[in-house]
Parts: sequence; C-alpha cells; structure tokens
Amino acid sequence: MKAITGATMIDGTGSAPVARAVVLIDHGEIHAVGSARQVQPPEGVEVIDAQGMTLMPGLIDTHDHLASFSYEIASRWGIDEPRSTRHLRIASVLHQTLMTGYTALRDAGGLDAGFALAVDEGLVPGPRLQVGLGFITPTGGMADRVSPLGYKPPAGEDSGLPWGVADGAEGMRAKVREMVGAGAHVIKTATTGGASSAAGLGPKDILFERAELQALVDEAHKRGRRVMCHALGGEGLRMAIEVGVDSIEHGTYLDEDPELLEMMADNNIFFTPTFGVYTFHATHGTPHGKARAAALREHHVKSVQMAMQYGVKVTAGTDEGGWEHGNNAHELTCLVEAGLTPMQAIVAATSHAAECMGWKRQIGSIEPGKRADLILVEGDPLHDISILERGNAVKYVMKDGVTHLDSR
Repeated sequence: MKAITGATMIDGTGSAPVARAVVLIDHGEIHAVGSARQVQPPEGVEVIDAQGMTLMPGLIDTHDHLASFSYEIASRWGIDEPRSTRHLRIASVLHQTLMTGYTALRDAGGLDAGFALAVDEGLVPGPRLQVGLGFITPTGGMADRVSPLGYKPPAGEDSGLPWGVADGAEGMRAKVREMVGAGAHVIKTATTGGASSAAGLGPKDILFERAELQALVDEAHKRGRRVMCHALGGEGLRMAIEVGVDSIEHGTYLDEDPELLEMMADNNIFFTPTFGVYTFHATHGTPHGKARAAALREHHVKSVQMAMQYGVKVTAGTDEGGWEHGNNAHELTCLVEAGLTPMQAIVAATSHAAECMGWKRQIGSIEPGKRADLILVEGDPLHDISILERGNAVKYVMKDGVTHLDSR
C-alpha cells in the first residue's frame, strides 16, 4: 500500500479543493480518500510526502493524433521515413505525453491498435489509450485521403489502419465491422468538412446521407463502440446530433442553432471543442484554412460558452498532433481563455473526459475504487491553469499505482 499525504487535492469532480488530503493506494487502486482528519495511513506503508503541492487525477485528452507529425502530405501518408523510425518516434511521444501528466488519451486517427496493446503490456510507457484508427466517411469525405492529383496513399502490408471510405448504409455497417475487427475502441466519422479539409469542402458542407450515418451509429453501438463525430456546422452538425453520435468534435457553429445544444444536453452528447488545433490553422494553415479559422473563431468561443450554459458536458481534446506534441494542456489554457473557469477546464480534462470515453468507473476522479492515475503539481492550477502546459509544473506522475515520474 502507498499513501500520498499533505497535498491540496482537486478531485476532478468539480468539488472544492481539500487541504492536507490523504489518498491510500492498494494494488493500483484508490483505497481511501479524505482529509488528514478522516484518513490515516497505516503503519509501514510507503508515504509520498506532497506537502505544499496540488494533487489531481491524471489528465485526459479526448482527441489527439499521436501518429501525426506534420500536415504535409508525405508525412500524413507515412512515406517520409521508414515505418520502424515512425513507430519509435510515436513511442517517444507516448512517453513524453505521460511525463507531462496525461495518463489517458483517445487517439482520433492514425494510430493502430498495436500501440494500445504495447502500453497495456508495459512494452512502452504511455497513457492508457483508446484508438479510433481513422475516419469512416462516404466517397469524397474526410476519410477519402487523396492528393490534389488524385493519388491515394499506399496502405502498406498489414498496416492495421483500414481504408475508411464506405458508401450506402450496408457499406457503413461493413466498414464499422472492419474497424472493430482491426482493433478500434471508438468509431470516428465526419459529417462536415473542416478548416484543414480541401478548398471545396467547407465547415458547413454535409458529407452523409442520413441513412448512411444512422447505419454507422447503429452498428457502432451494437458492437459496444462510441461514435466521435467531426462536425463544425450546418446540416451535417444537426444530422449528427439527431442521429445520436456520442460526442461532437469541434462544433464551431453550435451557437447558430441553440436547439442542438438542448438536444446534446438532453441526450448526454459530449462537446470537444479542440481550440488548440485552430491556433495552428489560424497562423500556419493553408490560405483557405487561415480564412476558415478566422471566420469561425467568434462562433467557436460563443459555442462553448453557450454549451456550458445549457449543461452540455465539455471535454478537453487538442487535435494538435499534426503540429505539436507534448503540450496537451494547452487546451486547458484555451478553454479558460474561452470563458471556462480553471476548475471547469480541469473537470473537462478529468471526470468529463473519462465519462466521454466510457471510462467513468475506472478513471477521471480521485475516488475509492478507481484506478490510481494521479499527478502532483507544483503550484495552484486554479490560480494559473497555464502552469500545466508542457508538464512544467507536473512533478509526479502515477498510473495504475505505478510511479512514472518523481522530480519533487
């Protein structure tokens, strides 16, 4: 058994911090939690003295791309370096991400299921992973990755990343089965274009027929998989919410249709704004990407503010993998800049994130019976949320009761 003592605890539920908290950990599980008056460490246990620090649940990113390193087409296709080099590069990013305090992460495309297995087996250190493998969309959609001249990326031998294009309701069902067979923990789709999509595929352009999307969602749910849906605005956004996806990724124009926010709150559909990635598109994107990012900024901020007012659960997902790794906590700074309190931003990266991923019973808050995914922070993130960026203030990381970083 281990005991963490002396810290001010932010438990991830949104409750007020607890001074001089004590957390007992046994066999990788949180055994008891409370103030020093309520919980006493048994004699002989290993004591981790955290006096003067802030204790938090391990942070969670609900939308990242760990296998992405650039928006250049050769990099996106994985043909700019040997596959072995890329895999080792990804392993390095996994370790780096864990060291910054992120103990769980949902990869929204590009990472095959083998990396989740490698982390689970202890072959490489990293956050516990959910992988989506890649988009599923009709021909011409976000999954239809072709060059401007019409060339398609090579699949490679046993890449573990099925081609995501499918057409018609039965085609969608078959593609979901294929993704699940390849190890997908979550099904990723897109009903609109986005900032980085082709010049002729904008943020409000619809990609699906309703019967196709309904079949995709039904098949995913039948197989116990949640559906995360890239949708920015227009009819594609409305269709996704009406059909019953589990989370809206980006949702930049939700402010234009408040009824959708009511539907999301009523049906527990999560909202992952991904502010971080639009920092890139606004400053380093394509000419049309810059224009789109500028046009949606005001709507994006208003959308998340309205979502909070309507009771929609907001989660912290970066979508930053294509241009930056190791600064997942940048999204928390972005959420606070958009109007959330630091406590709300922390909840978005802990308990709400865990619930969005279907892991509410296992992680996301410091409560008895949950896995011991915990971090210690030097300073007070409720005073300055930016201290979490790049893990600068993170001095201790525990995942499943195992210490991975201790620089106290």
